[in-house]
Amino acid sequence: MARCCNDFSRTDALRRAVAEAGRGLPAIEPGMPIPAGTGLTRRSFVARTAGLALAVYGGGALLPRALEDGIAAAGAAGPQRVLVSVFLDGGADSLSLLFPSGDPLYRRLRPKLALPESAGLAFAEDARLRWHPSLAPLAQLHGEGKVSVLPGVGYTGADQSHFTSRHYWEVGATSERITTGWLGRYLDRVGSPDNPLQGLSLESRLQPALATARMPVASIDGPDRYDFWTRGVWGDIDKRLLEAIGALGRLPTGGDPALEQATGAARQAARLREQLLPFVPKDDKTPGFTSPVPYPADEDDEFPRRLAGLAAMLAAGLPLRAVALNAPGMYDTHDDQPGELAEGLKLTAESLLAFQRDLEARGLADRVLVHVWSEFGRRAKENGSNGTDHGAAGTGFLIGSRVRGRMIGEFPGLATLDKDGNLRATSDFRGLYSALLEDWLGTDAEAIIPDSKRFARPSIVR
Repeated sequence: MARCCNDFSRTDALRRAVAEAGRGLPAIEPGMPIPAGTGLTRRSFVARTAGLALAVYGGGALLPRALEDGIAAAGAAGPQRVLVSVFLDGGADSLSLLFPSGDPLYRRLRPKLALPESAGLAFAEDARLRWHPSLAPLAQLHGEGKVSVLPGVGYTGADQSHFTSRHYWEVGATSERITTGWLGRYLDRVGSPDNPLQGLSLESRLQPALATARMPVASIDGPDRYDFWTRGVWGDIDKRLLEAIGALGRLPTGGDPALEQATGAARQAARLREQLLPFVPKDDKTPGFTSPVPYPADEDDEFPRRLAGLAAMLAAGLPLRAVALNAPGMYDTHDDQPGELAEGLKLTAESLLAFQRDLEARGLADRVLVHVWSEFGRRAKENGSNGTDHGAAGTGFLIGSRVRGRMIGEFPGLATLDKDGNLRATSDFRGLYSALLEDWLGTDAEAIIPDSKRFARPSIVR
């Protein structure tokens, strides 16, 4: 396995601390940005089970009844468009995702790491480029017009720190002081105070891009991991306990406000459990939901299961608007890049293809757009450890039945690298965010992305 750098390890540790909400953060060096999500409190409506059942951030005053009523009201409002943010953690190497096979500069810069000229599939929009062999599923979707590629996305004056660059992408600005995520600010503008599922982190912790200032958002490991938990209680006793909770909700209150609140909470909690019973696994080997298409089987990574669960949640009518999760793999490939990169990309691409086919089979594909991103690309020249170091412009993807299916920006080429030997950006991530907000989510980007007018909006949907 490739070794990650200290900056990568520290960045991950700090974000884990943020997700513990209320425990505080490790000391941050002067000049470093504050991670998005700092200061948010977390409230669990149910306790922990095998994974994190449901944690709600920013919803401290939300009672179970408000949770259920809010979700029901949002669902009754009709289906919304959904944006799914998928993060390639560590800085995925753009010169491997799409590589300039015939460029002699490529082989001069990468005498060991250069992929064979015939490897992968040809990229139809630029004869210089070929897909990494592990990205064949995305190449297939691109051929169907369901993938738009950003071969040089980033920002000018790129900061090559994992911590800072990732923070910029998460908050939607090159600012060190913003503490809400760009999707969080979108939800603050259009969301509801009683629907935490509007912003869903499919992880055991909050994804900073979803960090809000006012509206609740949720973290759930998957719809099949939502359950009640009581210390030392399981099996038949657990079932009887849950039935008793429901019975408590039917007790007469005699008009006593405190008793009414207690029985109301028990009643609504029991009803919420009943609503989610279709997702509860029958046993340890049988998932709590089914999919119309097969997903990759991987015992070591939850990504395929989480995407399958997301499709099932959408099919069940749950009122989601913005979803965020990490892709498989670790992309801080300072060494052993060929093996580490190929493995992570393969599971990611196969899972995303399955997710797209799942949505199509369920008639949901026109509602969902997937954005795949990484905090930066990597240095054009290989290092001495069979890897590459931190770079600048990277490669991103938009996936879905409604995407335009055309390249955004252009491949920057190897003849005009920046002063550090990195690819130059040909599209700005803030312009992409502005287009996603306006053309997909239907809201004013000016109210969410600082200085939004400065950045050209690419054409992203048809």
